[in-house]
Amino acid sequence: MLRFYIKGLFRDRSRSLMPILVVAIGVTLVVLMQCWVTGVLGDMIVFNAKFATGHVKIMSKAYNENVDQKPNDLALLGTDELLQDLLVDYPGMEWVERIQFGGLVDAPDENGDTRAQGPGGGMAIDLLSPDSKEAERLNLEKSLVRGRMIQSPEEILLSDEFATKLELEPGDPVTLIGTTMYGAMSITNFTVSGTIKFGAAALDRGGMVADINSVRMALDMQDATGEILGYLPEGEYDELQANAVAGSFNEKYSSEDEFSPVMLTLREQGTMTMYLDMVDYFKTLIIGIFLVAMAIVLWNSGLLGGLRRYGEMGLRIALGEEKRHIYRSLITESLFIGFAGSVVGTAFGLFFASLLSKGIDIGSMMQNSTMMMQGVMKARITTDAYYIGFIPGILATALGTALAGIGIFKRKTAQLFKELQA
Repeated sequence: MLRFYIKGLFRDRSRSLMPILVVAIGVTLVVLMQCWVTGVLGDMIVFNAKFATGHVKIMSKAYNENVDQKPNDLALLGTDELLQDLLVDYPGMEWVERIQFGGLVDAPDENGDTRAQGPGGGMAIDLLSPDSKEAERLNLEKSLVRGRMIQSPEEILLSDEFATKLELEPGDPVTLIGTTMYGAMSITNFTVSGTIKFGAAALDRGGMVADINSVRMALDMQDATGEILGYLPEGEYDELQANAVAGSFNEKYSSEDEFSPVMLTLREQGTMTMYLDMVDYFKTLIIGIFLVAMAIVLWNSGLLGGLRRYGEMGLRIALGEEKRHIYRSLITESLFIGFAGSVVGTAFGLFFASLLSKGIDIGSMMQNSTMMMQGVMKARITTDAYYIGFIPGILATALGTALAGIGIFKRKTAQLFKELQA
């Protein structure tokens, strides 16, 4: 019987070609939008995890309450011992220290007088330890525009836009004027080793990267750090695993002391809850919209097909074929059509998504943005993309045919022969 249905669809293209094309177009849009939304929002989450939030983050309670100010005077103390405990309690996870710092960057002339100044902010990371993965995680080497990576504690990386504004070249001296952890003035000389492009407008306007040990000396933060970021073993954010780690840590270090450590998951930081919810929301919304739209289109297509095959259905009923059997045969045909259209649509959707995987540069639109978001938006092909189009493709086709085929049960046998004679 199945072979009979398939042969019928191949021989009568008017019954299958247009519905397959409609399904294919709809599924193509579903797959493409799913890859686009996953890529854009997923990259936003990954970018924030690498630069700001980690999969989990440890701060002092007081620091967390004022986290937008990055208050180093409320930093964690005794971090060497804390890191050793973390390595024992959570083997397999990677823990890195970060210090967010800022101040006035002074560019002197050949006489040592101020030639240009500008406010800057950046992060201190471990760049000089042999086993550190921080440079790789932040993609610093590939982001270099001029110069080279930091090779000594006295060197600093500036964003290329910031360096251009201050008319600085690699090898030029700069002075960072700020405050120490204890509120005293700090004046530290650095040498610009190179310039980088972060890819986020908020960082490119005045971003800096320095080795954490040199910043510790400049800010008087020995055995202290602003933040400790943790990354799960698989490298991808797993909310259940992150919640388990944060829950056990907070239970162990529970204290009323405002300088006691507290751990937050990626979702609990800033606006990341909104971003994570948006990913799931948009996926559901996209499938729902196209499911309804294709069901309406295919319902109309089914009605037109029903009118064209009106005589055929009447003849089949007149010959004694049960209405339920005819109805089931139409549903079966629609499943084959939906499957074929979904295969074609998924193939085209993945093809277009692969073209967009290189990304679209929107950096010029984000020059005044303060969001931690990359300037290149690109699609990302995931495992879901290979099957997500089949859900609306097959379901909408079957639903449209089911709605259109209800008219079969309204046909009266007594009038069939009059219709056939006419």
